[in-house]
Amino acid sequence: MSGGHSHAIPATGNERALWMALGLTSTFLIAEVIAGVVFQSLALLADAAHMFTDAAALAIAVAAVRIARRPADAKRTYGYHRFEILAAALNAVLLFGVALYILYEAYRRFNAPAEVQPLGMLVVATLGLAVNLLSMRFLQSGKDTSLNVKGAYLEVWADMLGSIGVIVAALVIRFTGWAWVDTLVAVGIGLWVLPRTWVLLKESLNILLEGAPEGVDVDEVARTMLAVPGVTGVHDLHVWVLTSGKNALTAHVVHAANIDGAALIEPLKEMLADRFKVFHTTLQVEPTACQHSEDGCNFVDHRVPAQARESHAGHVH
Repeated sequence: MSGGHSHAIPATGNERALWMALGLTSTFLIAEVIAGVVFQSLALLADAAHMFTDAAALAIAVAAVRIARRPADAKRTYGYHRFEILAAALNAVLLFGVALYILYEAYRRFNAPAEVQPLGMLVVATLGLAVNLLSMRFLQSGKDTSLNVKGAYLEVWADMLGSIGVIVAALVIRFTGWAWVDTLVAVGIGLWVLPRTWVLLKESLNILLEGAPEGVDVDEVARTMLAVPGVTGVHDLHVWVLTSGKNALTAHVVHAANIDGAALIEPLKEMLADRFKVFHTTLQVEPTACQHSEDGCNFVDHRVPAQARESHAGHVH
């Protein structure tokens, strides 16, 4: 038997762009909270809450880039890449709390409307929109090469929509006097956050539970591996995600008797990388399939009499 490993994992995103976007967002977040309180605008506070999640997402992205650089060690043999996922799950929980608070506060406002100052709302929301657009520009170049940067980009993009909503609310209140529009926009922002938060949490839990990568059919992976000349069987196949964009695979590959099993490793690794974007693979090649169960493959010592083997069935060496 022989094994093969591939560690060609894609690079992380643009740390400088993330830092710049984080600095802009954090600075404006403070200004927007103050403005929301001064101008009695729930829509501004809702947008500020969403901008807080943007800042958190950007901070998580920066931390993930820096911590992921730490080398693997004896205790964390895959390194520190999964920190990004733990932080993303925490961010999702915070998002849920923020969205629910916004909806609760909106319910209170419907029963007891507050006096809103539309001109202040308009000025602050317009500045917020400018900050969002500038942050999106910083992140534009890295969003297609790093899922980490892409997640931050989508957070800022969603907050841009929130800023537009506040601008619309301010204009409506300014020309109609309908103060309830402020609360309506806040509800819209809260409802916008919830489904996106659920998607973020679901994806994070899938990775933490070592689920298969999104868009990867494990049965198709097995069929494609079997199509490689010389491969007669594939079992004990596992495909999971280390962190966003970093897929891993382990498998036992049975080869034909007239084939050198070691020669199959490189073609299989190249196919898995090209076809399924799996860059970290561990393959064990063997001339005959080992016995395996739900607990994994069991080594069978053929020097032991069959009766003795039956009494030790299920023992993994």
